Formats: sequence, structure tokens, C-alpha cells
Amino acid sequence: MAIEAKASFLRMAEKKLSTEVTAETMSKVLSIMADVMEGFDMREMNIEEEQDDMLECFLQAMDVQGRSRKTITHYRLIISKMMAEAKVSARRITVHHLRSYLAKQKERGLKDSTLAHHREVFSSFFGWLFREGLIEKNPVINLGSIKVAKEEKKVFTDIDMEKMRQGCKRLVDRAIISFLASTGCRVAELVGLDRSALDLDSLECVVRGKGNKERTVYLDNVTAMYIRNYLATRRDVCPALFVTRTRERFQTGGIRDMLKRLEERSGVDHVHPHKFRRTLATNMAKRGMPIQTIAAILGHEKIETTMEYIVMNKENTKMQYRQYYAC
Repeated sequence: MAIEAKASFLRMAEKKLSTEVTAETMSKVLSIMADVMEGFDMREMNIEEEQDDMLECFLQAMDVQGRSRKTITHYRLIISKMMAEAKVSARRITVHHLRSYLAKQKERGLKDSTLAHHREVFSSFFGWLFREGLIEKNPVINLGSIKVAKEEKKVFTDIDMEKMRQGCKRLVDRAIISFLASTGCRVAELVGLDRSALDLDSLECVVRGKGNKERTVYLDNVTAMYIRNYLATRRDVCPALFVTRTRERFQTGGIRDMLKRLEERSGVDHVHPHKFRRTLATNMAKRGMPIQTIAAILGHEKIETTMEYIVMNKENTKMQYRQYYAC
């Protein structure tokens, strides 16, 4: 294999040199190259192998940085799909490849927000390759940003919450939606909770969030009551705080399915985990809680992320202006 790779390399060099130098010079150059190559082990690497090597190095770096397995898998899928369609190695990817890929994805019906996210993934990947010296140019630099129309985000009203409570058929469902509403936990954090993480007397719970980081979230008395009522019915030994009918730990898909059924029964629109987080953030902001505290409760590292969660309408803004400034 090594001999074949060296021979292939010399043939390509000969083809390139044939139009640039004389036959005598080319012969000398090829002879020198052959002598130098004797000290090296060479093999041909196809596009797929090179892509795999670069991608694996990038994903390993993400792992070392503490990114979650879910995030790493998500990045792998997006990058692999783009590289498969481009049919060239990462070293040869240009802005035209990326632009063509995103255009095709848009034709297939992907939303601008999803395309913008894909661009962020590519920026992270190629930016890392460039900083590591694995590529000479970062193709994302000239790609340009993708404008995303801002949609009006909704939060749950008090009436929505009451409708959902009344729509719950099981104690566990009522405990889960109340827990989501009072803590603002992510669904992945909720399903990972054990009973031992919960202190109902102090109304606190330790959750493990993104990057495997722990933080404390807080419950209200109503939520504590619902959880006590639910736990009183448990006779299993499963350590999970919330379990299915078969006494197994809930998975994220199971929580989403439960919320979807609750949406249909209660008549409340768009019942999903992130809406509970957005509602909590908005309600805390309305009551004057500092944005830094809200960020800590939600597990955000950046204040900008928290700001995106808070929904303030004209009346809320006017009320806070009157409270903090106007006489």
C-alpha cells in the first residue's frame, strides 16, 4: 500500500511538472522526491477517512470541553450530512459548498431558524479546524448571517396552568407540570432526577444541567404538595423521582408525549417543556428579580440567553417604567 501511494504521488507530481519545467529538470526533481520519500511511510487517505479523522478530533475537543453527549451527537449528524453532500474533504470545503447545502435544505422546507443553527454548527467546526491549523481558510467567514424573523413567543397564563392541572389524569402528570412550572428545569434535567436529589422540607432540588454542572432549583409549596401526594403512592425501589406506569425512569420522549396528550385534553396551545421555562423567566422578571438571578435559576451561562426567554409586552414594560423611574 505504501509503495502504491508513493508511486501515485510521483505520477501526480510528474503530471503537474510536465507543463512547468524541462524534462531534464523534472527528472531530477522526481528523483530527489523519491529519495526523500524513502524515509516516510505513506498511504493514500480517501475523502471519507480524512473527514472522519477531522470530525472525530473536533468532537473529542467538544467532549473535553464538557459538552453533553446529546450535543455532540447532534453536531456529528449535521456536519456529516453536509460533508456527505459536498463530496469533498473538509480541507476543500468552500463557502460555495456551504451556501449550496443551506440553499438545498431551505428548498426541502427547513426553517430559517434551523438554517441559522446549522450555520452556527459549521462556524464552530471550521473555526476550530482553522485555529488548530488543519485548514488554511475558514469558509464560514464569508457565508454571511441568516436573518430569522422574530416570532412572538407565548407564555402560559394562570388560567392555562389551571386548565392543565385539571386535565391531568394521574398524580405523576400533575406533579411533573407543577415541577416544570416552579423550577424551570429542562426536560433532560427532570428525567435525570433521583428522589435523593429532592428536599421537600427546604423546597430545594439539586439538578445536573448542561455540561454536567449542578445547580439548585426551588419549588413552591403547591408543587411540594403534589410531589408528596405522588410519592405516597410509590411502592417501587426505582431511584428516579418520576417513573412510568411500568415503574421505570421517564425518558424525554415520554415527557413530551405526556405533555402532547395534556395539550389535547386541556385545550391549551403549544404545551412543551421550554414554554414552562419561558413562563417562569417572564414571571420572575415581572416581579423585579435581577436578570443574573434568573439566569442562575435557569442554568444559563450567558445573560443574553436569559433575555431571549423573557417575554415582556407593552403593558409590562410600561408598568416597570412607572415602578422604577416615573413619578
